[in-house]
Amino acid sequence: MDLPNSRKLWERFKLRVGARAGLRALSQAVEALLEEGVAERVVAEEPPKMLAAPAPLGVKPVKPKVPTDAGRAVRELRRGGEV
Repeated sequence: MDLPNSRKLWERFKLRVGARAGLRALSQAVEALLEEGVAERVVAEEPPKMLAAPAPLGVKPVKPKVPTDAGRAVRELRRGGEV
């Protein structure tokens, strides 16, 4: 879009929104449009960046500090009792 058309579009937008609801509404409308544009850009640009970076997959086994019996706990929960 060239500058003269952008200027005409801005003037039309400003007159419509400003005449209907005042300058505060004009400011809020511009802010909403900017936020929407930023959100669209983030949604369009960020997922490919996220997919390009390798996910950190560092899984280390840990020993429990207290002896546990997961099998017993699951059986108790299935029976409806307390663990």
